[in-house]
Amino acid sequence: MIRQRILNKLRGLVWRSTGLVHVSLLRLRCSVGRGVSCIGGPIVQRPPGSVIFVGDRAVLISRSSASALGVSHPVILRCMAPAACIAIGDDCGLSGTSICAAISVVVGKRCLFGADVLVFDTDFHNHAPEGRRYAAPDWPAISRPVTIGDDVFIGARSIVTKGVTIGDGAIVAAGSVVVTDVAPRTIVGGNPARLLKEIALEHPVPASGTGERA
Repeated sequence: MIRQRILNKLRGLVWRSTGLVHVSLLRLRCSVGRGVSCIGGPIVQRPPGSVIFVGDRAVLISRSSASALGVSHPVILRCMAPAACIAIGDDCGLSGTSICAAISVVVGKRCLFGADVLVFDTDFHNHAPEGRRYAAPDWPAISRPVTIGDDVFIGARSIVTKGVTIGDGAIVAAGSVVVTDVAPRTIVGGNPARLLKEIALEHPVPASGTGERA
């Protein structure tokens, strides 16, 4: 027991010290808010003219030992084209998450991404088969922005595709493929993801004209 406690303390010291290095490197490649934590080193690519922002107190987990399910690779934040934007809100948690933007991927506050979630706003390759292998992608033609609201939970190994908006408070079940918009405070799942149920308010708001007056 004592040995395990010592090992845990040593592991914590290593995580904190290496985490500071990873955050410092992250700051060199993108805009980072206050109190951001990195467990393991993320992969970040930002061509000139593109923007990546990570909000206050966000946590980026790129090491399997720090995630219940483990992760198959580090967090990836990659802008594919000049003027592309990735914005991650305050207090978000990402575990082995891949986010690729050719136009825009915006994530709200307090969102949780399970292990190895994929989010992208583009098809990556042109639709016409002629020369597809080597042709430069026509990013505006094959891309549409992705918007994820506040307090969204996306389960492990789910995929969020281009043009999707996920409303505040929604849940995406593990292993889902989201190809259409998700309403606020709903749970969706499957491939393609479909409505499973609505999330009830913990404290329902009285209907207009009811309830006590002040």
